[in-house]
Amino acid sequence: MTEHPLIRLNPGQERRLKSGHPWAFSNEIAMKPEYRQMEPGAPVRLEGDDGWRFGTFAFNPHSLIAARLLDRDPAATIDAAWVRRRLDAAIALRARITDGPFHRLVHAEADGLPGLVIDRYGDVVVLQANTAGMDRLTPAIVATLTGSLPLRAVVARNDAPVRAHEGLPAEVTLLHGSDATAMVEEGGVRFPVDPLSGQKTGWFFDQRPNRDRVAALAEGARVLDVFCHVGAFGLRCAAAGAKEVVLVDASAPALERAQAAAALNGVAGRVSVRRGDAFEVMAEAAQAGERYDIVVCDPPAFAKSKKDQAAGLRAYGRMARVAAPLVSPGGFLFVASCSHHAPLEAFAAAIAEGLYRARRGGRILATCGAGADHPVHPQLPESAYLKGQLFQLD
Repeated sequence: MTEHPLIRLNPGQERRLKSGHPWAFSNEIAMKPEYRQMEPGAPVRLEGDDGWRFGTFAFNPHSLIAARLLDRDPAATIDAAWVRRRLDAAIALRARITDGPFHRLVHAEADGLPGLVIDRYGDVVVLQANTAGMDRLTPAIVATLTGSLPLRAVVARNDAPVRAHEGLPAEVTLLHGSDATAMVEEGGVRFPVDPLSGQKTGWFFDQRPNRDRVAALAEGARVLDVFCHVGAFGLRCAAAGAKEVVLVDASAPALERAQAAAALNGVAGRVSVRRGDAFEVMAEAAQAGERYDIVVCDPPAFAKSKKDQAAGLRAYGRMARVAAPLVSPGGFLFVASCSHHAPLEAFAAAIAEGLYRARRGGRILATCGAGADHPVHPQLPESAYLKGQLFQLD
C-alpha cells in the first residue's frame, strides 16, 4: 500500500468533487505552509473535511488547479506500471475507433492522464505535458510509448502557454530518435508535418470528421478555405474533386507547407494561396464580387481566456457576417471555434446574428465537435472545446 501525503479540502468544498469532477482548486484546499514545499506534480491523497476519500491526485501548490485526479484509489502507486496501463488502454481504444496510425492518442483527463496530450503520426509521436504531474512522469511515458509502438521519434512540444501556470519551462525537445519529420494521411491526402516547428503538435486531428463532411460536398465546387493553416480543409476538398480551391492565411510558412502538400498530392493546378489578414481578404473578395460554393472559416481561438469571451464572441459574429456574402446561393458555409471560453450556445447565437446582419438566410445542416479520438471527460464539459456548424445559405 502506498501512503501518499494527505491533503484536505476546506469545509464545504466537497460537493463538486463528490459529483466526480477531477480537479480541486487552490482556494478549495486547506493549504498549510508545508504544502508549499512539496514537489509540484507529486501524488497526494485528497480528502474532504468530512473524511470523504477522493483518491490519488497530482498536487501542485503553485497552480490555480492545485490537484488533478490520477486514480480513484487513494493508495494507488503512480509508477511506470501505472503509466503503462493508462497508455495501453488509450492505444487499444484508438485501435478500435480510428482506421490508421494518425490520430490523437491521448486526450488528457478523458484518458486518465490529466494535462497530457499525445498525437501520433505513424512512427512519430508528439507529446505535450501541460501539467507538473505529467511532466514528472514523462520518462515513464516515453519508455512505454517506445516499448508499445514501433516509433522512430518522440517529440516533446512543451511550449504551450498553459505550462507557465504550472511553473514549468517552455521547451521543444526530441526525446527519442534523431529524425522527427512526419507525414499525416487523411482521406487519401498526404500532408508533411514538422512537429518541431509547426503549430502546437503540428496538426489538428480534431477537425478530421468535419473535414470529411465538408469534402463530401466538394466535387465540382469552388472552395475558399480561410484561416487555412496548412490547407487541410481546402486540400481535402481538392482531392475530393473541387474545381478550384483558394487558401487564405496570415502565415507565409503555413501557406508554403500547404503549397508543398498540394504539389505532393497532384492538385497544385487547382489550388492558389492568398496571404493576409483573413477579415481583410474576405472583405476585399466580397467587394470584388467573388462567390464560392463552399466557404470554410476555422480560426484560431478568438476567446483565449474568460475575460476575452465577449470580444471573442463578437469576432465570431463578425466572421460570419463577412464570410456570408462570399457564399453562392445554395452554397455551404462551415464555421468553427476551438475556444472552450466560447460555449456552443453563445457561439451559435453569435454566428446566427452575423448571418442575419449579412442578410443571408439558410439552414443548419450539422452542429459538430471533435472526433472520437478526442474523448470528453463526463464531469469536465469544458474539455469539449471544439464546436462547428455547417450551413446551407439561400
